[in-house]
Amino acid sequence: MPHPFILLETSWRTVRDLSIEVAVLPWGATEAHNYHLPYGTDVIESESLAALVAEAAWNRGARVMVLPTVPFGVQTGQLDIPFCLNLNPSTQQAILRDLIAALEPHGVRKLVIFNGHGGNDFKQIIRELQPTTKMLLCQVNWYTALDPRPFFDEPGDHAGELETSVMLHVAPRLVRPLGDAGSGASRKPVVRGMREGWAWTPRRWTKVSDDTGVGDPALATREKGQRYVEALTATVSDFLVELAKVDPDELYE
Repeated sequence: MPHPFILLETSWRTVRDLSIEVAVLPWGATEAHNYHLPYGTDVIESESLAALVAEAAWNRGARVMVLPTVPFGVQTGQLDIPFCLNLNPSTQQAILRDLIAALEPHGVRKLVIFNGHGGNDFKQIIRELQPTTKMLLCQVNWYTALDPRPFFDEPGDHAGELETSVMLHVAPRLVRPLGDAGSGASRKPVVRGMREGWAWTPRRWTKVSDDTGVGDPALATREKGQRYVEALTATVSDFLVELAKVDPDELYE
């Protein structure tokens, strides 16, 4: 059966009779994920998780709609890796501006960018676009919604235990045997401020990792992924239910 909260599955007969309060825009990336995960990992995870949290929120009365996933992200540090497909932040801003213009006339009052790629950062884009629209704009980085430490031994940063466990749960047929994976070992910056995290520059990925992974996936399991996804679904669906109810003009108390 089609899901009324997933736009790609929904017909106009259904949509025209719905009053949607929150649009959810999954945003991923197309990039290498070690040797054992597909290029579409961020897309698959973001799309799958968005559907789960939207379903949980919908079943509690929140009128949310998951939009088609944007499959390209900011990859300026991976341009020397074949088929890491880059979308510049300025292009992301243009896409969002057009989508806001398409959604706002139809009563959508809030837009959540449901982000699954660390290279994407929509804060400054939202700062620029928010004064141009009455629609409330916000981002959710799903991978920061929960403390991963209760769920994983070594979560990792990219294609490590966390991401691999999630993929083993939501798309196991696309995960190669973990014996095929690289170790995910990564090199640290030689400059102290960057190493400690209070200074920042984009990572040149091939200088950081030999297998494009950052984090060891060896301890990943489907069971860990399921526990994490279930907890994440509960947390983010609570957020969507609250967001659907709130008046954007009464956001603070």
